[in-house]
Amino acid sequence: MLIATKVRLYPTSEQRRFINGQFGAVRFCYNKAVALKRDLYRKKGISLSVNKEIKPLLSVAKKSRKYRWLSQYDSISLQEAVRHADTAYKRFFKKEARFPQFKSKRNRQSSYHCTSLSVGKDFIKIPKCEPIKAIIHRQIQGKVKSITVSRDRVGDYFASILSETPEKVPDKPTEVEESKVIGIDLGIKDFLTDSFNRTVDNPKELKSALKELEKAHKEVSRKVKGSRRRSKAVSCLAKVYRKVSRKREDFQHKVSKRLIDENQAVIAESLKIKNMMHNRKLARAIADAGWGGFLSKLKYKAERSGKFFIQTDTFFPSSKTCPRCRYKFDGLTLAMRQWICPKCGGLNLRDYAAAINIKREGIVQLKAAGLAVLRR
Repeated sequence: MLIATKVRLYPTSEQRRFINGQFGAVRFCYNKAVALKRDLYRKKGISLSVNKEIKPLLSVAKKSRKYRWLSQYDSISLQEAVRHADTAYKRFFKKEARFPQFKSKRNRQSSYHCTSLSVGKDFIKIPKCEPIKAIIHRQIQGKVKSITVSRDRVGDYFASILSETPEKVPDKPTEVEESKVIGIDLGIKDFLTDSFNRTVDNPKELKSALKELEKAHKEVSRKVKGSRRRSKAVSCLAKVYRKVSRKREDFQHKVSKRLIDENQAVIAESLKIKNMMHNRKLARAIADAGWGGFLSKLKYKAERSGKFFIQTDTFFPSSKTCPRCRYKFDGLTLAMRQWICPKCGGLNLRDYAAAINIKREGIVQLKAAGLAVLRR
Protein backbone atom coordinates (compact mmCIF):
# COMPACT_ATOMS: atom_id res chain seq x y z
CA MET A 1 0.00 0.00 0.00
CA LEU A 2 1.31 3.46 -0.92
CA ILE A 3 0.80 6.19 1.69
CA ALA A 4 1.67 9.88 1.30
CA THR A 5 2.46 12.02 4.35
CA LYS A 6 2.92 15.79 4.13
CA VAL A 7 5.27 17.39 6.70
CA ARG A 8 6.44 20.93 7.40
CA LEU A 9 10.10 21.82 6.71
CA TYR A 10 12.29 24.39 8.48
CA PRO A 11 15.37 24.83 6.24
CA THR A 12 18.31 27.02 7.20
CA SER A 13 19.13 30.08 5.10
CA GLU A 14 21.74 28.08 3.14
CA GLN A 15 19.33 25.20 2.58
CA ARG A 16 16.65 27.68 1.56
CA ARG A 17 18.94 29.07 -1.14
CA PHE A 18 19.65 25.56 -2.43
CA ILE A 19 15.95 24.56 -2.45
CA ASN A 20 14.99 27.79 -4.24
CA GLY A 21 17.75 27.10 -6.77
CA GLN A 22 16.37 23.57 -7.22
CA PHE A 23 12.92 25.04 -7.87
CA GLY A 24 14.44 27.43 -10.41
CA ALA A 25 16.22 24.60 -12.25
CA VAL A 26 13.03 22.50 -12.38
CA ARG A 27 11.04 25.51 -13.59
CA PHE A 28 13.69 26.30 -16.23
CA CYS A 29 13.66 22.76 -17.65
CA TYR A 30 9.87 22.68 -17.82
CA ASN A 31 9.61 26.08 -19.49
CA LYS A 32 12.41 25.26 -21.93
CA ALA A 33 10.73 22.00 -22.97
CA VAL A 34 7.39 23.76 -23.50
CA ALA A 35 9.05 26.57 -25.51
CA LEU A 36 11.15 24.25 -27.73
CA LYS A 37 8.16 22.14 -28.76
CA ARG A 38 5.98 25.20 -29.35
CA ASP A 39 8.54 27.27 -31.30
CA LEU A 40 9.72 24.44 -33.58
CA TYR A 41 6.15 23.63 -34.51
CA ARG A 42 5.28 27.28 -35.21
CA LYS A 43 8.41 28.04 -37.26
CA LYS A 44 9.14 24.76 -39.07
CA GLY A 45 6.06 22.63 -38.56
CA ILE A 46 8.10 19.99 -36.69
CA SER A 47 6.40 18.21 -33.81
CA LEU A 48 9.04 17.06 -31.33
CA SER A 49 8.46 14.41 -28.70
CA VAL A 50 9.20 16.09 -25.37
CA ASN A 51 10.01 12.82 -23.64
CA LYS A 52 12.04 11.16 -26.40
CA GLU A 53 13.75 14.05 -28.24
CA ILE A 54 13.95 17.00 -25.82
CA LYS A 55 14.73 15.06 -22.64
CA PRO A 56 18.15 13.76 -23.94
CA LEU A 57 19.21 17.40 -24.42
CA LEU A 58 19.49 17.72 -20.62
CA SER A 59 22.79 15.81 -20.48
CA VAL A 60 24.13 17.90 -23.38
CA ALA A 61 23.10 21.14 -21.66
CA LYS A 62 24.90 20.22 -18.42
CA LYS A 63 28.21 19.91 -20.32
CA SER A 64 27.84 23.33 -22.00
CA ARG A 65 29.21 26.53 -20.49
CA LYS A 66 25.85 28.30 -20.57
CA TYR A 67 23.81 25.65 -18.74
CA ARG A 68 26.50 24.04 -16.59
CA TRP A 69 24.77 25.35 -13.47
CA LEU A 70 22.07 22.68 -13.91
CA SER A 71 24.55 20.00 -12.75
CA GLN A 72 24.40 21.46 -9.21
CA TYR A 73 20.89 20.05 -8.75
CA ASP A 74 19.20 16.66 -8.68
CA SER A 75 19.20 15.28 -12.23
CA ILE A 76 16.11 13.08 -11.74
CA SER A 77 13.99 16.06 -10.66
CA LEU A 78 15.03 17.87 -13.87
CA GLN A 79 14.07 14.84 -15.96
CA GLU A 80 10.74 14.69 -14.13
CA ALA A 81 10.11 18.35 -15.05
CA VAL A 82 10.54 17.48 -18.74
CA ARG A 83 8.15 14.53 -18.33
CA HIS A 84 5.61 16.89 -16.78
CA ALA A 85 5.87 19.09 -19.88
CA ASP A 86 5.24 16.01 -22.02
CA THR A 87 2.19 15.14 -19.92
CA ALA A 88 0.90 18.72 -20.22
CA TYR A 89 0.98 18.52 -24.03
CA LYS A 90 -0.67 15.10 -24.07
CA ARG A 91 -3.49 16.37 -21.86
CA PHE A 92 -3.92 19.39 -24.13
CA PHE A 93 -4.26 17.22 -27.25
CA LYS A 94 -6.78 15.01 -25.42
CA LYS A 95 -8.75 18.20 -24.59
CA GLU A 96 -8.36 17.56 -20.87
CA ALA A 97 -6.50 20.82 -20.16
CA ARG A 98 -5.59 24.13 -21.76
CA PHE A 99 -2.39 24.78 -23.73
CA PRO A 100 0.72 24.42 -21.51
CA GLN A 101 1.68 27.69 -19.81
CA PHE A 102 5.08 28.76 -18.52
CA LYS A 103 5.64 28.29 -14.79
CA SER A 104 6.22 31.44 -12.73
CA LYS A 105 8.54 31.78 -9.75
CA ARG A 106 5.78 33.64 -7.89
CA ASN A 107 3.42 30.65 -7.76
CA ARG A 108 3.69 27.39 -5.83
CA GLN A 109 7.00 25.60 -6.46
CA SER A 110 7.89 21.91 -6.22
CA SER A 111 10.60 19.41 -7.08
CA TYR A 112 10.45 15.61 -7.17
CA HIS A 113 13.17 13.33 -5.76
CA CYS A 114 13.28 9.53 -5.73
CA THR A 115 16.90 8.52 -5.03
CA SER A 116 19.36 9.07 -2.13
CA LEU A 117 16.48 9.75 0.25
CA SER A 118 16.08 9.22 3.98
CA VAL A 119 13.67 10.27 6.71
CA GLY A 120 14.69 10.56 10.37
CA LYS A 121 12.87 11.50 13.54
CA ASP A 122 13.17 15.21 12.85
CA PHE A 123 14.69 15.56 9.38
CA ILE A 124 14.49 14.58 5.73
CA LYS A 125 17.42 14.08 3.35
CA ILE A 126 17.24 14.84 -0.39
CA PRO A 127 20.06 14.64 -2.97
CA LYS A 128 22.89 17.22 -2.88
CA CYS A 129 21.57 18.89 0.28
CA GLU A 130 22.26 18.53 4.00
CA PRO A 131 19.46 17.02 6.16
CA ILE A 132 16.57 19.50 6.47
CA LYS A 133 14.78 19.94 9.79
CA ALA A 134 11.19 18.67 9.64
CA ILE A 135 8.23 18.14 11.93
CA ILE A 136 7.45 14.43 11.45
CA HIS A 137 4.03 14.38 13.09
CA ARG A 138 3.39 10.69 12.38
CA GLN A 139 5.60 7.66 11.93
CA ILE A 140 6.65 6.99 8.34
CA GLN A 141 6.03 3.29 7.81
CA GLY A 142 7.61 1.14 5.13
CA LYS A 143 10.13 2.08 2.46
CA VAL A 144 10.37 5.71 1.32
CA LYS A 145 9.78 5.76 -2.44
CA SER A 146 9.96 9.49 -3.18
CA ILE A 147 9.90 12.94 -1.60
CA THR A 148 8.36 16.01 -3.24
CA VAL A 149 9.58 19.28 -1.74
CA SER A 150 7.29 22.27 -2.23
CA ARG A 151 6.95 25.92 -1.29
CA ASP A 152 3.54 27.59 -1.12
CA ARG A 153 2.76 31.23 -1.93
CA VAL A 154 3.07 32.16 1.73
CA GLY A 155 6.73 31.11 1.57
CA ASP A 156 6.58 28.03 3.83
CA TYR A 157 8.29 24.77 2.84
CA PHE A 158 6.75 21.28 2.89
CA ALA A 159 7.67 17.75 1.91
CA SER A 160 5.27 15.08 0.68
CA ILE A 161 6.75 11.67 1.60
CA LEU A 162 5.50 8.69 -0.41
CA SER A 163 6.16 5.37 1.32
CA GLU A 164 5.31 1.78 0.48
CA THR A 165 4.09 -0.32 3.40
CA PRO A 166 3.95 -4.13 3.52
CA GLU A 167 0.23 -3.93 4.27
CA LYS A 168 -2.09 -4.94 1.45
CA VAL A 169 -5.30 -3.21 0.50
CA PRO A 170 -8.12 -5.08 2.30
CA ASP A 171 -10.34 -7.29 0.16
CA LYS A 172 -13.86 -6.02 -0.26
CA PRO A 173 -16.68 -8.22 1.15
CA THR A 174 -18.93 -10.27 -1.12
CA GLU A 175 -22.05 -9.25 0.78
CA VAL A 176 -23.24 -6.10 2.51
CA GLU A 177 -26.10 -5.26 4.85
CA GLU A 178 -28.68 -2.83 3.49
CA SER A 179 -28.68 -0.97 6.81
CA LYS A 180 -24.93 -0.36 6.31
CA VAL A 181 -25.45 1.19 2.87
CA ILE A 182 -25.94 4.95 2.89
CA GLY A 183 -26.89 7.37 0.14
CA ILE A 184 -25.82 11.02 0.31
CA ASP A 185 -27.08 14.07 -1.55
CA LEU A 186 -24.67 17.02 -1.61
CA GLY A 187 -26.01 20.54 -1.33
CA ILE A 188 -25.20 24.17 -0.57
CA LYS A 189 -27.43 25.08 2.36
CA ASP A 190 -26.72 21.72 4.01
CA PHE A 191 -23.40 20.19 2.98
CA LEU A 192 -25.06 16.79 2.69
CA THR A 193 -28.28 14.97 3.49
CA ASP A 194 -28.17 11.20 3.91
CA SER A 195 -30.76 8.47 3.37
CA PHE A 196 -31.47 8.36 7.13
CA ASN A 197 -32.65 12.00 6.96
CA ARG A 198 -29.58 13.32 8.78
CA THR A 199 -27.93 16.52 7.63
CA VAL A 200 -24.42 17.96 7.93
CA ASP A 201 -24.19 21.74 8.11
CA ASN A 202 -22.13 23.52 5.47
CA PRO A 203 -19.37 25.49 7.27
CA LYS A 204 -19.06 27.97 4.34
CA GLU A 205 -15.45 28.83 5.17
CA LEU A 206 -14.97 31.09 2.15
CA LYS A 207 -18.11 33.10 2.88
CA SER A 208 -17.07 33.67 6.50
CA ALA A 209 -13.64 34.92 5.38
CA LEU A 210 -14.89 37.28 2.64
CA LYS A 211 -14.34 40.48 4.65
CA GLU A 212 -10.81 39.44 5.58
CA LEU A 213 -10.09 38.50 1.96
CA GLU A 214 -11.51 41.79 0.67
CA LYS A 215 -9.23 43.73 3.01
CA ALA A 216 -6.19 41.67 1.98
CA HIS A 217 -6.98 42.15 -1.73
CA LYS A 218 -7.21 45.90 -1.25
CA GLU A 219 -3.81 45.94 0.43
CA VAL A 220 -2.31 44.15 -2.58
CA SER A 221 -3.94 46.51 -5.09
CA ARG A 222 -2.58 49.58 -3.30
CA LYS A 223 1.04 48.45 -3.48
CA VAL A 224 3.41 49.15 -6.38
CA LYS A 225 4.00 46.12 -8.60
CA GLY A 226 7.42 44.58 -8.06
CA SER A 227 7.92 46.24 -4.67
CA ARG A 228 8.80 44.41 -1.44
CA ARG A 229 5.66 45.72 0.23
CA ARG A 230 3.49 44.22 -2.52
CA SER A 231 5.29 40.89 -2.11
CA LYS A 232 4.56 41.01 1.62
CA ALA A 233 0.90 41.88 0.98
CA VAL A 234 0.57 38.98 -1.48
CA SER A 235 1.99 36.66 1.17
CA CYS A 236 -0.60 37.88 3.70
CA LEU A 237 -3.38 37.33 1.14
CA ALA A 238 -2.13 33.81 0.43
CA LYS A 239 -2.11 33.10 4.16
CA VAL A 240 -5.83 33.92 4.40
CA TYR A 241 -6.64 31.64 1.45
CA ARG A 242 -4.52 28.88 2.99
CA LYS A 243 -6.42 29.21 6.26
CA VAL A 244 -9.74 28.81 4.42
CA SER A 245 -8.43 25.81 2.49
CA ARG A 246 -7.11 24.08 5.61
CA LYS A 247 -10.40 24.51 7.46
CA ARG A 248 -12.30 23.06 4.51
CA GLU A 249 -9.88 20.13 4.20
CA ASP A 250 -10.13 19.36 7.93
CA PHE A 251 -13.94 19.39 7.79
CA GLN A 252 -14.08 17.14 4.72
CA HIS A 253 -11.59 14.64 6.15
CA LYS A 254 -13.63 14.27 9.36
CA VAL A 255 -16.98 13.86 7.57
CA SER A 256 -15.63 11.44 4.94
CA LYS A 257 -13.87 9.28 7.57
CA ARG A 258 -17.02 9.06 9.67
CA LEU A 259 -19.10 7.99 6.66
CA ILE A 260 -16.61 5.30 5.64
CA ASP A 261 -16.09 3.98 9.19
CA GLU A 262 -19.82 3.68 9.94
CA ASN A 263 -20.93 2.06 6.67
CA GLN A 264 -20.02 -0.75 4.29
CA ALA A 265 -20.97 1.20 1.17
CA VAL A 266 -21.40 4.91 0.46
CA ILE A 267 -23.43 5.96 -2.58
CA ALA A 268 -23.12 9.47 -4.00
CA GLU A 269 -24.18 11.25 -7.15
CA SER A 270 -21.84 12.08 -10.04
CA LEU A 271 -21.59 15.85 -10.44
CA LYS A 272 -20.46 17.89 -13.43
CA ILE A 273 -18.98 20.56 -11.18
CA LYS A 274 -17.21 22.36 -14.02
CA ASN A 275 -20.52 22.84 -15.82
CA MET A 276 -22.31 23.87 -12.62
CA MET A 277 -19.73 26.63 -12.09
CA HIS A 278 -21.11 28.44 -15.15
CA ASN A 279 -24.05 29.54 -12.98
CA ARG A 280 -22.79 32.94 -11.81
CA LYS A 281 -25.27 33.12 -8.92
CA LEU A 282 -24.12 29.81 -7.41
CA ALA A 283 -20.50 29.55 -8.57
CA ARG A 284 -18.98 30.96 -5.37
CA ALA A 285 -21.14 28.77 -3.12
CA ILE A 286 -20.32 25.66 -5.18
CA ALA A 287 -16.59 26.42 -5.04
CA ASP A 288 -16.85 27.04 -1.29
CA ALA A 289 -18.49 23.63 -0.74
CA GLY A 290 -15.61 21.79 -2.45
CA TRP A 291 -17.68 18.79 -3.57
CA GLY A 292 -14.97 17.44 -5.89
CA GLY A 293 -12.40 17.21 -3.11
CA PHE A 294 -14.91 15.59 -0.77
CA LEU A 295 -15.85 12.89 -3.30
CA SER A 296 -12.19 12.10 -3.99
CA LYS A 297 -11.59 11.71 -0.23
CA LEU A 298 -14.52 9.30 0.03
CA LYS A 299 -13.14 7.28 -2.87
CA TYR A 300 -9.60 6.75 -1.58
CA LYS A 301 -10.72 6.22 2.02
CA ALA A 302 -13.16 3.53 0.86
CA GLU A 303 -10.46 1.77 -1.20
CA ARG A 304 -8.02 1.87 1.71
CA SER A 305 -10.62 0.45 4.13
CA GLY A 306 -12.00 -2.26 1.86
CA LYS A 307 -15.38 -0.53 1.60
CA PHE A 308 -17.51 0.35 -1.45
CA PHE A 309 -17.89 3.84 -2.90
CA ILE A 310 -20.28 4.11 -5.84
CA GLN A 311 -21.43 7.11 -7.84
CA THR A 312 -24.72 7.11 -9.73
CA ASP A 313 -25.06 8.29 -13.31
CA THR A 314 -24.87 12.05 -13.85
CA PHE A 315 -28.32 12.17 -15.42
CA PHE A 316 -30.04 10.02 -12.81
CA PRO A 317 -33.11 12.08 -11.71
CA SER A 318 -32.63 11.62 -7.96
CA SER A 319 -34.40 14.86 -6.90
CA LYS A 320 -37.29 14.54 -9.38
CA THR A 321 -38.23 10.94 -8.51
CA CYS A 322 -40.74 10.12 -5.78
CA PRO A 323 -39.10 7.51 -3.50
CA ARG A 324 -42.50 5.85 -2.83
CA CYS A 325 -44.09 5.34 -6.26
CA ARG A 326 -41.07 6.17 -8.51
CA TYR A 327 -43.07 8.89 -10.31
CA LYS A 328 -40.79 11.40 -12.10
CA PHE A 329 -41.88 15.01 -11.45
CA ASP A 330 -40.51 17.08 -14.34
CA GLY A 331 -41.94 20.32 -12.96
CA LEU A 332 -39.42 20.48 -10.10
CA THR A 333 -37.41 23.73 -9.99
CA LEU A 334 -34.26 24.61 -8.08
CA ALA A 335 -36.21 26.88 -5.70
CA MET A 336 -38.61 24.09 -4.63
CA ARG A 337 -37.20 22.45 -1.49
CA GLN A 338 -40.22 20.14 -1.10
CA TRP A 339 -42.94 18.90 -3.42
CA ILE A 340 -46.11 16.80 -3.39
CA CYS A 341 -46.16 13.81 -5.69
CA PRO A 342 -49.04 14.18 -8.23
CA LYS A 343 -49.42 10.38 -8.37
CA CYS A 344 -49.39 9.17 -4.76
CA GLY A 345 -49.90 12.50 -2.96
CA GLY A 346 -46.89 12.02 -0.67
CA LEU A 347 -44.84 14.99 0.57
CA ASN A 348 -41.20 14.77 -0.52
CA LEU A 349 -38.38 16.73 1.06
CA ARG A 350 -36.14 17.37 -1.93
CA ASP A 351 -32.72 16.43 -0.47
CA TYR A 352 -33.97 13.53 1.66
CA ALA A 353 -35.87 12.03 -1.28
CA ALA A 354 -32.78 12.40 -3.47
CA ALA A 355 -30.61 10.60 -0.89
CA ILE A 356 -33.10 7.68 -0.73
CA ASN A 357 -33.18 7.39 -4.53
CA ILE A 358 -29.36 7.55 -4.70
CA LYS A 359 -29.10 4.73 -2.14
CA ARG A 360 -31.63 2.63 -4.06
CA GLU A 361 -29.76 3.14 -7.35
CA GLY A 362 -26.46 2.29 -5.64
CA ILE A 363 -27.90 -0.99 -4.32
CA VAL A 364 -28.94 -1.87 -7.88
CA GLN A 365 -25.33 -1.30 -9.02
CA LEU A 366 -23.99 -3.40 -6.15
CA LYS A 367 -26.27 -6.31 -7.09
CA ALA A 368 -25.31 -5.92 -10.74
CA ALA A 369 -21.66 -6.32 -9.70
CA GLY A 370 -22.51 -9.69 -8.13
CA LEU A 371 -22.78 -8.66 -4.46
CA ALA A 372 -25.43 -9.91 -2.08
CA VAL A 373 -27.33 -7.10 -0.30
CA LEU A 374 -28.85 -8.51 2.88
CA ARG A 375 -31.84 -7.11 4.76
CA ARG A 376 -31.41 -7.42 8.51
